[in-house]
Amino acid sequence: MTRNLPDLVLWDMDGTLIDQTPSIIRCYREVFSQLGDMIPNEDAIKRSLGGPLKATLSEFLPPEKVEPAQLLFRQLFTNTMFEGMRIMDGASELIEKLDIQKINQAILTNKQGDNARKVSAFCGFDTVIKVCIGHGDNPYQKPHPKFTQQAIDCFPDCKKLESIVLIGDSPTDVQTALNYKITSFAVATGAHSIQELSESGAHYTFSSIEAITDYWKL
Repeated sequence: MTRNLPDLVLWDMDGTLIDQTPSIIRCYREVFSQLGDMIPNEDAIKRSLGGPLKATLSEFLPPEKVEPAQLLFRQLFTNTMFEGMRIMDGASELIEKLDIQKINQAILTNKQGDNARKVSAFCGFDTVIKVCIGHGDNPYQKPHPKFTQQAIDCFPDCKKLESIVLIGDSPTDVQTALNYKITSFAVATGAHSIQELSESGAHYTFSSIEAITDYWKL
């Protein structure tokens, strides 16, 4: 018997549904190299991810270099985004099982919206998940509650959604859930440990997507 399934699951993308780290790291390294700046180590880059591109670049670059760095990154990433990408273990299976239970699902990510939808289509997520909201689709971004609201508004029966769970791998995802007053399922499949996710305020923490499937008894 399933356990307390929500009315809607909001999925983060990077680090949760997919691992696109190799191509992301390569692009960051190339951007810093071309701009003549010191290249941060891989762990520092990984831990900076989760927010919008501008915020991540601002952690490593002076303000005057952030805009050209964004343009260069987007150009490079478009050409390499699928190299080395993998679907997280258990992600496709949980999406399918939730769909069988007729649970609404959406993707809510700070990845550029166009790229997020390309990834969703490439991975086959879009056969089930029709709503995919990314950075640039509206004036907001995670963790702003109005960013979350746009995804929820895509469902005709949104006012009847009493239970919403956001599944993500970063403190940004946890804060997104807290800001909208919904349940946070934090999964340690990205750059942050279970302890860090718990300390950031997550309601529930998991070691893997499969652990969430087991929790829901699907």
